Amino acid sequence: MNFLKSVKEFLSDLNIDWKTVIIIAAILIGSIIITKIVRWIIDKTFISGSNNLNVDPTRYKFFKNAASLIILLVALGSIVLLIPKLKALAITIFAGAGIMVVFIGLAAQEAFSNIVGGIFIVMFRPFRVGDLIKVGSLDYGIVEDITLRHTVIINFENKRIIIPNAVISSDVIINDSIDDENVCRMIEFGISYDSDVELATKIIQEVASKHPRCIDVRTDEDKKNKAPQVNVRVLSFGDSSVNLRAEVWTNDPFRARRMHTDINKSVKKRFDIEGVEIPFPYRTVVYKKDLSPNTKLNG
Repeated sequence: MNFLKSVKEFLSDLNIDWKTVIIIAAILIGSIIITKIVRWIIDKTFISGSNNLNVDPTRYKFFKNAASLIILLVALGSIVLLIPKLKALAITIFAGAGIMVVFIGLAAQEAFSNIVGGIFIVMFRPFRVGDLIKVGSLDYGIVEDITLRHTVIINFENKRIIIPNAVISSDVIINDSIDDENVCRMIEFGISYDSDVELATKIIQEVASKHPRCIDVRTDEDKKNKAPQVNVRVLSFGDSSVNLRAEVWTNDPFRARRMHTDINKSVKKRFDIEGVEIPFPYRTVVYKKDLSPNTKLNG
């Protein structure tokens, strides 16, 4: 009884009756139902169609989130108009909106910048849902979703990285999936100065070209001139090694890292068999004074 009495007093303060309460409840329930229906229609019609027609689903995901926000704002606006005191308060706020707009603008500046950033991402499409990208100094990940406020990326540790749209719009993005999915993976090896560079090159080319993920991107003219499928170049001369770099192509950017590790393992085995040495640093210690015969050296 006390609860009902409190509710009646609250409704009396707002100057609304039970009929208005029922209408407000209907608006809230209706907005929830309409939101679910709209999201379901978009999922079934647009996203399913994009998969069948190989069309980018990014815009549809963003549109789904935007549609939900619009429905919510319409519902809240309708409720405000139904309640006399809230309606009068809203009119007062808009009438003296000068200072209020400044405060709201400052408070919502970041939110608006994220929304604008999301719109720019959808319009100019530097990446799409499902693309493999690298943002700034972060590691590679797959774009899972683009919402009104942020972009969700799943990295290879299955962790979700949530980046504000304003941040991702102003940062450097490397996209391995857009337009052409062929990726050239640079794999580097170091061999000792005493090892045969030609033999090491031959081993790397044989191992890499036999990997199932490695593809042949040579032109007919390259094949006619007997150019190798995998180019291996002498990259530099290090302190204790000759550094080689193999250019290995694959058409699956999501599995390029696995291919890289597989080739590393196989090349190491072949180097051991063929006698190609992978060097490790040596340290020479020079003493300014001769040591006495009785001096013991640790290590």
